[in-house]
Amino acid sequence: MTRVPEWLEKLATQAQLISVPLPLRPVDGRGRAAAVLMLFGEGPNGPDVLLIQRSTRGRRHAGQPAFPGGGVDPEDAGPIEAALREAEEETGADPRGVHVICTMPELYLTYSDNRVTPVIAWWREPSAVHAASPDEVDSVERVPIAELVDPANRVMLRHPRGDTAGPAFRVRGMLVWGFTAMVLDTVLREGGLELSWDATRVEELPPEVVRLSAR
Repeated sequence: MTRVPEWLEKLATQAQLISVPLPLRPVDGRGRAAAVLMLFGEGPNGPDVLLIQRSTRGRRHAGQPAFPGGGVDPEDAGPIEAALREAEEETGADPRGVHVICTMPELYLTYSDNRVTPVIAWWREPSAVHAASPDEVDSVERVPIAELVDPANRVMLRHPRGDTAGPAFRVRGMLVWGFTAMVLDTVLREGGLELSWDATRVEELPPEVVRLSAR
C-alpha cells in the first residue's frame, strides 16, 4: 500500500477549485448524471493515469480514448460509486485498491446530454486491468504522466464542425481529444505538472476519427 503522493494531493486540491466554463455548466438539471474515474497510480514508467479506448462498435464516442465511466444508475449511491463500478466493469480494476481523493465540479456535455462528475483517485493497490467489456472497450492503457506532458505529444485539434481548436495528446498509439483531453489538459496544468508546449500547433481532426465521432 502506498500513500497519496504530494503531487497528486496538489493536483486534486487545484482540480476542486476549477472554474467551469459557461458552455460546460449544467443548466436546470438538464442531462443524465454520469461519472468518470481519473485513476492515478505509480507504474513501471513513473506516475500514470488509466485510460480506455472505447469500442469502434459503440453508439456514442466510438473509438475514442476516455476515462473509465458511464451513467449513474439508480442503485448507485452517487457519482463516486458509479465511477468505481464502471471502472471495474470496463477494465477489471478492483475498487478495493482504489483510494478516492475528491470529485471535480460537474460538467455538462451537450453532445451526449450527460452531466459528468470527474472522480480523482489514487491506485494504492494496483490490480491487473484489461478490456473487461469487449462490447464497450477495445483496450486499456496505463499512460505515464511523463508522456502526456511531453511537448512532442501535445497538439491542438480542430473539428471540421467548429472554428476553435481544443487540446489533444498523442500517446501509446492513441489520439486523446475532446472531453477527456480537455480534463487532462486542465488538471495537469492546474496541478503544476504541465511543461511548456506549442499551443499554436493546430491540426485538423483526422477524417477517420471524424467519421467515428459522427455516429
